[in-house]
Amino acid sequence: MLTNSIDILVLNAGSSSFKSSLYRLRQDNLPLEPAVPIWTGKIDWSSTGAAVIQAKTADNTIEEERTQANRRADIHDLLAYLSKGQTQVIQDMAQIDIVGNRIVHGGEKYCQPTPITTDVKAEIDRLSIYAPLHNPANLMGIEAIEQLSPHIPQLAVFDTAFYRDLPAVAYVYPVPYQWLKRGIRKYGFHGISHEYCTRRAAELLGRDLQELRLISCHLGNGCSLAAVTGGRCIETTMGFTPLDGLMMGTRCGSIDPGIILHLVREGEYTIEELDRVLNFESGLLGVSGVSNDLREIDKAIDSGNERAKLALDMYIDRLTARIAALVPALGGLDALIFTGGVGEHQAKIRSAVAAKLAFLGVEIDPDLNNTSIPPDRDLATDRSSVRLLAIHTQEEWQIATACWQYLIDRHT
Repeated sequence: MLTNSIDILVLNAGSSSFKSSLYRLRQDNLPLEPAVPIWTGKIDWSSTGAAVIQAKTADNTIEEERTQANRRADIHDLLAYLSKGQTQVIQDMAQIDIVGNRIVHGGEKYCQPTPITTDVKAEIDRLSIYAPLHNPANLMGIEAIEQLSPHIPQLAVFDTAFYRDLPAVAYVYPVPYQWLKRGIRKYGFHGISHEYCTRRAAELLGRDLQELRLISCHLGNGCSLAAVTGGRCIETTMGFTPLDGLMMGTRCGSIDPGIILHLVREGEYTIEELDRVLNFESGLLGVSGVSNDLREIDKAIDSGNERAKLALDMYIDRLTARIAALVPALGGLDALIFTGGVGEHQAKIRSAVAAKLAFLGVEIDPDLNNTSIPPDRDLATDRSSVRLLAIHTQEEWQIATACWQYLIDRHT
């Protein structure tokens, strides 16, 4: 039986980090604006095997550094700070009404938030072949809750579910059709972020999402675009894996597959080595030789580094080309959304993209573009045919709202 308030714990486990937020929401009404969590926790695991654990409330912060990481123990210890020490906000874990877990890959089977069962866990594990850096980490979070308090219901919220309405013309690859039966198709990623941002865009514009034609640009170390019309995503840039599409921080994005065949035939690389190079040594880092961080690339450009300038020019060129390529599928464009660490904070990128898309009637206001307040804002001039929105993505809140809706539906 639900009380007047609902405690929702959200887990967002990645390949090198683990984030958690506890929301306390009213049962009778979901806030129109994203709620502020009453507790947040984070673990950063470094490549050297160390870990930094941090728990925060409005009034207190606990930070602990460990020279030797043990991921399961680290997660267990972080979540323990919910009910002990200076960041205690609950008496014990049993007080939590539901846990929402971000799951990167749900394959073709999971198109909605799904209660976690033994069978669901087994399927998430099986799908790890498609997301080897993420699905196993997601399972680790689920199992940590089971160990701490096995009776708390848990919900899986899938990144891939946002793309459930992709038409076959978008998700089928031009390869032998029988490969489709083996699960080789476009899935798309960053779906939770794109879903939140497109819904938030409709709120900012004061329009019905169903009547909008939107392109959402999630730009961080990983980058993807989503074309949304009638509230449905009809095309995206990431594909069978998150390696496809845009040039990213360390990922190559779309390249000629013949390059891979050539390098394998020449015997220069094993498959494992190519996997590492294309995922972790390419993109901005690979071309610039400096960094995957645009701030560092800007510094290098200022000092005359030509490779850094080439990397930035390529990044902008590929980004604008893919945005423009999505417009025909939408039949026009009402708003372009920038989100993610780069999309939200890199005014130079937004300005460059707007300039290249001027032929679509895009016009950015330089004064609005160069301010960071408020976090969600329209950057376009009054004359612009397309609205330009900078939106702070809130994946954890999107997961929390899915949990809230699930509990309300179950108890009505």
